[in-house]
This record gives sequence, structure tokens and C-alpha cells, in this order.
Amino acid sequence: MNELQGKRRIVLTRGPPDGGYGWFIVLSTFLVFGLTFGIIKSFGVFFVEIHHYFATTATASSWITSICVATVHFGAPFGSALSTYFGHRPVVIAGGLLSSIGMVAGSYAQDLLQLYITVGFLTGFGYALTWTPTVTMLGWYFEKRRPVANALASTGECILTFILTPSFQFMVDQYSWRGAMLILGALQLNLCLCGALLRPLDRHIPSKELTIEEKNLDLEMLSQAHKNRPVSEQNSENQNNTVKTKIIRYMDYTLIGNIHFMVYSMFGVFAALGFFAPSLFLVPYAHSQGVEEYQAAALMSISAVLDLSGRVVFGLVANLRLVETIHQLIVTVILLGIVLLLCPLATTFTQLALFSAGYGLVFGATVAIHITVLAEVVGVERLGSALGFFMLIRSIGGLLGPPLAGFFIDKMNDYGAGFIMAGVALIVSTIFLLLLHHMNKKGKQTGKDTPLENRKEVKDMKN
Repeated sequence: MNELQGKRRIVLTRGPPDGGYGWFIVLSTFLVFGLTFGIIKSFGVFFVEIHHYFATTATASSWITSICVATVHFGAPFGSALSTYFGHRPVVIAGGLLSSIGMVAGSYAQDLLQLYITVGFLTGFGYALTWTPTVTMLGWYFEKRRPVANALASTGECILTFILTPSFQFMVDQYSWRGAMLILGALQLNLCLCGALLRPLDRHIPSKELTIEEKNLDLEMLSQAHKNRPVSEQNSENQNNTVKTKIIRYMDYTLIGNIHFMVYSMFGVFAALGFFAPSLFLVPYAHSQGVEEYQAAALMSISAVLDLSGRVVFGLVANLRLVETIHQLIVTVILLGIVLLLCPLATTFTQLALFSAGYGLVFGATVAIHITVLAEVVGVERLGSALGFFMLIRSIGGLLGPPLAGFFIDKMNDYGAGFIMAGVALIVSTIFLLLLHHMNKKGKQTGKDTPLENRKEVKDMKN
């Protein structure tokens, strides 16, 4: 037991480097954000073409993006577990190959069902295998600078959105949507290079294994307390405990019983309802208002530029620790919902440009800190599993958001209805953030710390 305690103390003194090779991990995560969620946000250009090519409804066309987003979220726990077992580098490389195969196969699709399977499921699952392990490793490399590192890495989404949206429009005009999607499939191979950049930390025991050793210590004490029980019963219990420990190592299912984590996950569900619909329907909405194609594509680029500014500026603000990150997140999500509710008032290119700028700025401010808040809720040693389960639970919102917006658009024959739905969903999501804040505040008043703080206190007491 003393040996285990000594081992625990060694791990606690080995903190993340907060720099060095960590900046290459930031670069890798930057590109992963751009080549996954950046492409999803730019897919509105393809949406218009596919919608007309197959002569279908907005709801049916939106399922392509919806399935992709949902699969990214649903596959996140598998990405986390596989990267723990095989290593982050091979899993991300495999994800890059799968993403490319899905997009290339989608360029030959003969109906929407084939697009659902290829671009929706295959590419989406490839994204899940690349995004989750890369973001998890970023969390391992940074602690004090984690908000800044997360913010800088996430700017890849908006920078590549800025570059890719008009580029996709040009490629569609030159080579049709099939040719453009084929080129996009080749571009996805760069995710394999992102995986090659991932280098495990030079630590004997990663911080995430700290919890496992503590569980083993507790199991040993429990076994001693029940040493008078029959031998066969002890063996059965030890085998069960060993199995549970192995499962927790790859996928910490105990998070489901963490009330703080589950409340934050419910925020993620309703936020996801509104996160992805606007980027999908902004270009079609602009077309419906008489804005020409390249101006409509430019709206996404304008949004991406301000998105970049929001991530960097508000990531720096979060790093200063002037206010609690959850307070900052509550404010930005409310503002994002209000901006989306105001979108249908914009009818000219200038007005839509102002909307795109406001939307991008507040969206960037929100995305810059929501992973940081998750790390504070569960602790960095459980971030990999937490990201996986958070994305899995949030997949409900990611799956339903675009088609739900499409349903209202078809019923009201107005793309503005999709933005109203997204805005309402985001406003509702803040209820869960307020509840989480109230729980944390109440815990402090009654002498009980938040889960993360409580774990640190326990470790100090044991040492």
C-alpha cells in the first residue's frame, strides 16, 4: 500500500509541460478542428447543390449533415477507448483514412441514402476517431495554459471555414458537386498527418491512470476488510473488480453517475440542437433573400473571421481567470441564442454580413471555453472518457438539430424558421448551466467542494 502511495506522489509532481512539443499538438488539433467541424460548417455549399440535384426537401437533405454530426458525437467514446488501447497516433491516422474513403465514395452516390451512409456515417465516424484522441492529448500537454491552447487549436475550425467555403463554391462551379467532393476526399487525407504529429507524453504513468491506481488501492483495502469471507467468494469478487478496473481504464463509465457531468451533458444536448443548424442553412437563407452565390458563400467566411477573433480573445480572457469560466459560458450562450433569434430580420447582404459577424464572434467565444469547463467539471485525468461520453450524449442534439430546423423550414416555407429554432434551443441550454452553477455554489456553501476540487483534496490527504 505504501508503494502505491509513493507511486501516486511521483505522478502528482509530473505536471503537463505547458509548452515545448505541446505546441505541435496544438498545431495538430488546429488542423483536426478545421478538417472536421470546419468542413461540416462549410457543407452548406454542397447542401444547396444536393438539394436541387435530387429535387428533395430541406429536411431530407439536412440528414446528411445531421447523421455526420451525430456519428461524430456517437463515435467519440469509441475514439477515446481505442486510442487508450492502441495509442492516439494509429487511431487518428485510421480516422483520417476512413474520412477520406467516406467522402470519395460519397462523390459517386446515386441517391440520398448512399450519401447518408458515406458522407454521413463513414466520414462522421472517421471524424470521431480523429477529434476525440487529439483533443484529449491536448488536455494532457497543457494545464495553466489550457484555455489558451484550446482556444488557439479550435481556431482551425474558423480559419479553414473561411478558406474552404468560397473554395468549395469555386470547385462546385468548375467541377460540379461530385468533383468538388472528390477533391475534398483527398484533402481529408491530411488528417493522417495530424495523427503522425501526436507524440505521447514522456511519463511513466499518464495522469488518467491515477484514478485507476486509487481504485486498486481501495479494492485492496476492501479485500482486507472482508478477508474472513469464503475463498471462492473472494476470488469471484476479485475477478469482477479486475474486469471493472480494466473497463474503467478504457472507458470510465462511472461518469454516468456524476450528477455534475450529466447536467453539463444536458446543456450539450440542447446546445447541439442550435450549434450546427445555422451554418448549414445560412447560405440557403441568403439565396432565398436574393443574395448571389459568392456573396452568400462570403457570409460563412465573414462568420469564420469573427469566430477566430472570438476564440482567441475570449480564450485569453478565460486564461486570466478574472471570472469563472462557467459564468463566461452562460453569458456567451445567451448572447448566441439572441443573435440567432434576430437573424430573420436580416434581408440584405449588408444586414446578413452584420448577422454573420455577430454570430461568428459569440459562437467563437462559446466554443473557446466549453471544453475547459468540461475539464473543470470532471478533472483532466478523466477528460478522455468525459469527452467521449459528453459527445455521445450530445449526439442526440447533433442528430435532431438540422432535420428539426429543416422540418420548420419546410412547414413555414422560410429558412428563417431554422434560425429561430436554433436560438430557442440555445436559450434553453443555459438553464442547465445555471443549474450546474447553482450546484457548485451550494456545494461550497455547505462545505462540499466541486468534484474536481474534492478529488484534489482527497489526494492531498492520502499523501
